[in-house]
Amino acid sequence: MAGCRHAAAPLRIASNQWPGYEPLYLARELGLIDPDRVRLIELLSATDCMQALAADTVEGAGLTLDEVLTARAEGLELTVVQIFNFSAGADMILARPGTGRMADLAGGRIGLEQTALGALMLASALELNDMPANSVERVPLTVDQQREAFLAGRVDAVVTFEPVASLLLASGAVRVFDSRAIPGRIVDVLAVSPAALERSDGALRHLVEAHFTALEHTRTQPQDAAYRMAPRLGVSPQDVRKALAGLHMPDAAENRELLLPPATALHETALRLQDIMLANGLLPQRQSLDGLFDHRFLPDLEAA
Repeated sequence: MAGCRHAAAPLRIASNQWPGYEPLYLARELGLIDPDRVRLIELLSATDCMQALAADTVEGAGLTLDEVLTARAEGLELTVVQIFNFSAGADMILARPGTGRMADLAGGRIGLEQTALGALMLASALELNDMPANSVERVPLTVDQQREAFLAGRVDAVVTFEPVASLLLASGAVRVFDSRAIPGRIVDVLAVSPAALERSDGALRHLVEAHFTALEHTRTQPQDAAYRMAPRLGVSPQDVRKALAGLHMPDAAENRELLLPPATALHETALRLQDIMLANGLLPQRQSLDGLFDHRFLPDLEAA
């Protein structure tokens, strides 16, 4: 009878191309992820990931924390079970050659994804450069559309991130703003639905453990990891290492410090994000943060 038992379908986890999510795919390549338990699904943009969650075609996704807040405001019950990274320069606004500073873009066309991240980056850049919100024209572009639009001259700048950023910089684009100016504000997380939380087959814990094992591989064997990551990201191994340098990627121990109740630092970050998003019309109203964070799927650490 045990042999006839129906096996659970693989846990489906979506993400777009972003170096901070790459240890997941490195884990798969290293054979650390059982394909019968977890299936990684690469989509073109964060917008696509959020739509897949809404359509219930995936049980989890790599998202920024502000995108999680947006999804929860739209009725998706998402819970953060892991912190992938804090952006420290890997998200940026790139402008056409000859642009000296953010203020030079006044009256220009800026391409950005219609997500909270794109709006948050642009709103922060305008605010910190004393530019009114209506001083630029916003052009909706998903990240996979940005390079072509920029090179064709249809926009004067883009709100973008790695690996597209490295490709544009190599084509002569100029960095006029990046996430170093807003430390701790852009956080990438693994957010999952109630269906993922309720599974009893350990697939989610299996995935999280595999991620941290692969993350350690990037630290102990950085050259090998960069060469393995480069083909999927479509950039050189050197550019992979540059991209990772723009991220702080917490290990399992730091994840536990961040996510263990009361998760004060992350709650404060989420509250600050809500304030920014409300001020810029990115959220309809303030929302409860109850159930936002869950540490139960992190690896058990041996007492030192």
